[in-house]
Amino acid sequence: MNYILFDGQVRDSLLPFTFTRPVADIRIGILTIREKWETLLETVTSTKTEEYLSVKYPLKAEAVNVLIDGSFVPDRALADQVSKLKEGQALAAGDITVAYCTKDPHKEYNTGSFDTLVFTGRTFRVENTWDIFSRNGEALQADFELLTQGRKSEPIPKTNSVIHPENIFLEKGAKVEYSILNASEGPIYLGKNSLVMEGNMIRGGLALCENAVVKMGAKIYGPTTIGPFGKVCGEINNSVIFGYSSKGHDGYLGNSVLGEWCNIGADSNNSNLKNNYAKVRLWNYATERFEQTGLQFCGLMMGDHSKTAINTMFNTGTVIGVNSNIYASGFPRNFVPSFSWGGATGFSTYYPKKAFEAAEVMMARRGVAFDKVEADILDYVFEITKKWRNYPR
Repeated sequence: MNYILFDGQVRDSLLPFTFTRPVADIRIGILTIREKWETLLETVTSTKTEEYLSVKYPLKAEAVNVLIDGSFVPDRALADQVSKLKEGQALAAGDITVAYCTKDPHKEYNTGSFDTLVFTGRTFRVENTWDIFSRNGEALQADFELLTQGRKSEPIPKTNSVIHPENIFLEKGAKVEYSILNASEGPIYLGKNSLVMEGNMIRGGLALCENAVVKMGAKIYGPTTIGPFGKVCGEINNSVIFGYSSKGHDGYLGNSVLGEWCNIGADSNNSNLKNNYAKVRLWNYATERFEQTGLQFCGLMMGDHSKTAINTMFNTGTVIGVNSNIYASGFPRNFVPSFSWGGATGFSTYYPKKAFEAAEVMMARRGVAFDKVEADILDYVFEITKKWRNYPR
């Protein structure tokens, strides 16, 4: 069967992260949502997404196709039900369609054209940006069980102080020495060729993905995910950092999500709790206003390619778009549009030519090319986010 992951109705509520990727390519737990589906279905998927993203994430159609809402985080029970769908059938959880089977994946879905089956098991769906960190613990636990079942961890070096070693798994090439690993409240997963330098204190759950690095003297509280090739230090609590991003120095990051190719300057900090302990409101691109999260702890949401200078400060519940550069003393406002340059004293437009020069250098350091496909995506994001940038020239 040919499986296609589509963005669904929540795509705009997951901006700024879905400006540059389909919903299914959000990382939560150890794996992205796509990687979870592909592992459980034992196949490769393609994507039905926004037209400007389709060059990088193309749709592959076959004679019969199963389209899956990419916001659903699968378990074995859900994946099994989806795998059994026949042409003309759909699977729903409540009033939301999880998947449907059709000959024409380009055709708009119409519930009346399908025989709808009802999934009665528990479902897990990423519907808001804050779900990525607030539900990271359950996703991390599920991924840990999925990836380690029936397998044996590489040996944990004896120089470490370890609590509950049965909840710790080292992939081949993972290195950790002279650190404290406490897996009593969540698993600790060290991906292939990852590195935990000396003198770190880690309290699970933690997912340190392939080739990611924890520098010396970090304090990490779970559930936290560091994506592939990420680099971190300082104090981190219940945060998800997508691949290739760096928070490589002291400073606090809590209840936050960083996209790819972000860089947090030394001694930068975010607040994750309001002084009056009130529930946090967060900018929502779908409604174009600040919406209630229902959370008392909520920090920073930062889109791909955004960066901060040293000693940058963020208020509780701050949203930073794609390709923004934040600096200067004081707290910038709680919503910074994409392609912004500045800080608390004011912003100007960060034009693509200048932004792309920085992206090209940063990506080259990790052996990744900044090509025309990436440039075209970001150019499009620049254009569609103009309405939020009212900066003087």
